Amino acid sequence: MAIAPCEDRTGFGLMLMALAVIGFTCIDTSAKWLLQHGIPALQVVWCRYAGHLVLVLMTFLPREGAALLRTAHPWKQTFRAAGLFGSTMLNFLALAYLPITVTTTIMFAGPIVVTLLAIPLLGEKVGPHRIGAVCVGFLGVLVVMQPWGADFHPAMLLSMGALCCAAVYFILTRQLAGVESNATSQVWGGALPTLLLAPVVLPDWQAPESAGTGAMLAVIGVFGAVAHLLATAAHRYAGASVLAPMVYLQLMSAAAAGLLVFGTWPTVWTLVGAMIIIGAGLYIWHRERQRGVPHSKIPPRL
Repeated sequence: MAIAPCEDRTGFGLMLMALAVIGFTCIDTSAKWLLQHGIPALQVVWCRYAGHLVLVLMTFLPREGAALLRTAHPWKQTFRAAGLFGSTMLNFLALAYLPITVTTTIMFAGPIVVTLLAIPLLGEKVGPHRIGAVCVGFLGVLVVMQPWGADFHPAMLLSMGALCCAAVYFILTRQLAGVESNATSQVWGGALPTLLLAPVVLPDWQAPESAGTGAMLAVIGVFGAVAHLLATAAHRYAGASVLAPMVYLQLMSAAAAGLLVFGTWPTVWTLVGAMIIIGAGLYIWHRERQRGVPHSKIPPRL
C-alpha cells in the first residue's frame, strides 16, 4: 500500500496537530456529556469506534480496496487494538466520576510509562537521566491523585488502568510504524472494539431521550476519526519530535471544556501535578530527541 510522502511544512503540521488535540478533547467532552445523560458506557465506547470505523473506511477503502484490511502482523495489530480499546473504555468509565482535567493530566504520563515499557519490550537502554524523569513524572501523578487525601476518588485507578493500556498501544504502534500503513492500523483499531462490543451493545441498545443526545452519539466517532486523521496528516508535514510537545496543549482545551460545558475548574493540585508531569515528559522527549529514539505517530489521546 502506498504511503504518502513527507513534506517540510512545519507550521502547517503544527496547526494540524493543534486541531487534532482539540479533537481529542471533544472525544472526552462528548463521552462525559453522554454518560451524564444516562447513556451506558459500553454504548458510548461502541459509538465512538463504530463511527470512527465507518469514516476511516469511507476515506480509504475506495482508494485502497481490500489491501486496506490486509496485515502482515495480525497479532500485533490485534493487541494494539486491544490496548486502544481498553484505554478508551477505562477512560470513559473514569470520566463518569472525574473532571476532564484530571483524566487528561493522568494520561499525560503516557510517555513516562512508555519509557519504562520500552526497556523490556523494545530492548531500549534507558539511562539515569530518563529514569530520574520517570520518577519525577510519577510524583506528579501522585500529586494529582492524592491517594493520601480526602479528594482521592477510586475512579482515578481506572485512569491509571487506561494509562497502562495506552502505553501498550503506543509501544505496538512504535513497532508497526514504517512497517504497516497507518490506514490499515486505524481500520484494525476501529474494527476490533466495534465487532467485540456489537453483540453486547446492540441487543440492549438504549435509545437517546433527546435529539441532542442522539446527535452526540453520532458525532463522537467523527471526533475520534477526524482527530486521528489530523494527527496522522500532521506527521507528513513536521517531524514527530517537533509535534510531540503539542499534545500538552490539551490541558488548556480540557480546562476550557470543563469550565464551559460542565462548570468545573481545575484544582490547584491538578495544575501543579500537570506541570510536574509535563516537565518530566518534555525532559524525556528532549533526551529521546538527542538519542534519535523513534516516537509513536499517534499522540497520547485515544
